[in-house]
Amino acid sequence: MKYIWIYFAALTTLLISGNDHTCKRCHPVIYGEFHNSMHKKSSIYNDKVHQSIWDLHPSKAKGDYKCAKCHTPNAKTEEEQKEGISCVSCHTIGDVTEHARSNKNIYTEGTKTFFSAEAGKEDTKLTYHTKSSFMGMFKTTTGSPHHDIDYRNENYYTGKVCMGCHSHKQNSHSFEVCRTDSKGAQNKEQNCITCHMPQVKGSATTIQKTKTHAFHGFAGVYTAPEMLSRYIGLDFKKSEDGFTVTVTNKAPHNLMLHPLRVLQLKAILKREGKTKTLKTYSFVKTLGHEGRPAMPWEATEIHKDTMIKANEERTAAFDEPLQKGDTLEVTLGFYAVNPKVVEKLGLQEEPELTRFKTLKHQFISVK
Repeated sequence: MKYIWIYFAALTTLLISGNDHTCKRCHPVIYGEFHNSMHKKSSIYNDKVHQSIWDLHPSKAKGDYKCAKCHTPNAKTEEEQKEGISCVSCHTIGDVTEHARSNKNIYTEGTKTFFSAEAGKEDTKLTYHTKSSFMGMFKTTTGSPHHDIDYRNENYYTGKVCMGCHSHKQNSHSFEVCRTDSKGAQNKEQNCITCHMPQVKGSATTIQKTKTHAFHGFAGVYTAPEMLSRYIGLDFKKSEDGFTVTVTNKAPHNLMLHPLRVLQLKAILKREGKTKTLKTYSFVKTLGHEGRPAMPWEATEIHKDTMIKANEERTAAFDEPLQKGDTLEVTLGFYAVNPKVVEKLGLQEEPELTRFKTLKHQFISVK
């Protein structure tokens, strides 16, 4: 019995310290998704873009790594910093307080209670216990033997739990360098979680089998761009002197949120065996200072903003007259990092950063 208590004490310490390998024992499917997510790769040790930007940041010389607030929130040592955002980081956010410069996560420390969300359990907190029947021959269990589960935190149903890090950020000039519309985190029907953590096949845990679970790869442009494509519409319309393509953004936020992203609409015309590349439309939001592009910590203004906004329809016109029998290939895609910034950061050899990724693709036969 002594050794059992030692085991559980050690396990609890690992859980609270944020060691995700412990979580893998009961959540192997979720762990596999999370292990390949940008949350897991959020630190300067696993994200080359973040590392390269930090290398240029004036605060590096002072050792003032304020990015840790969101990129390595529970790390106290360099080794823990390599873990990035842990399972514990997200599941111990008791509340989110709103502030002008950036919001703040309020963590529940020193406890083995994790918050979660499940339909029908909104008023439930589970502690582990077993129940025997037929003289001990059959046993049923409730909860997890490693931690309590609190389903009563409404922030995990509305998506507000994400707003501690993903709401907005001001730099030292009190200039807002990024913002996600918080209106998308106010109801249970559609929010950050329902879109970026949709229900997918596979059991959430080995303790109690389920048919589906919330996707813990955190669907985004790096890990699952195909999920974003569900919220994009492309509409073709022929005119006398050319044609138009209308892009509809059905998402409750800008189609690309990060100021490093570049969205592009491309069209290729195929006629009588020949191919012609038509005009490319680029949609960006770049930060600036004194009329020139600037890094986030320097920015005092928006240098350029053509990004497609939340629930917006944007029409691109092509002045290329079409003929019967023509074929158009229309592609909407993006660069995860603006090619100009990739060059500035010296990351030209990184295929994930230099590759144009497709979100929506259509072949149109002209009649």
